[in-house]
Amino acid sequence: MRSILLAALLAGASPGLAQQPPETAGPRTPPATQPPSATIMAEPVALMIGACDANGDARVTREEMRACVAHSFASVDPTNSGAIGYIGFSDWAERWLGDRNALPSPYETDANGDNRISLAELQAQFDKTFTRFDRDKDNVLVRAELLTLDSARNNPGDSRRRGRKAPPERQ
Repeated sequence: MRSILLAALLAGASPGLAQQPPETAGPRTPPATQPPSATIMAEPVALMIGACDANGDARVTREEMRACVAHSFASVDPTNSGAIGYIGFSDWAERWLGDRNALPSPYETDANGDNRISLAELQAQFDKTFTRFDRDKDNVLVRAELLTLDSARNNPGDSRRRGRKAPPERQ
């Protein structure tokens, strides 16, 4: 009888000792030190084109881009020879795109295959890139056209872009 009385007394006197169901929490939020993964990206070449907005209207015309590319080319062609080698192109890419290996590559830019890149070849490559970004075909790029949606981050089944091996294909 004493044990029943003692158990009842303990259960009623200290509710913290009794097992409580876990509280249901909402979705787990990442710690404040880790920002959420970005799903909107910009290619390095898009960042450069966006910076070519000479008049500050948040719109880049083909003419503004071509003037900007000419200015950037001149910075790595100090002798005004009119052409740079692949190492000079890598120097240009590091300075203006942020990385020596950023696209466009010197191989796709060197249209005539002479292992030199002229301003005209670089302009032609940027013209192709401008056309690719100009979704509404109005010859003006706005910031929204320079952004890319990173769908790989939204597709958990796509492990290629996260550095993991994809599961073997079944035959």
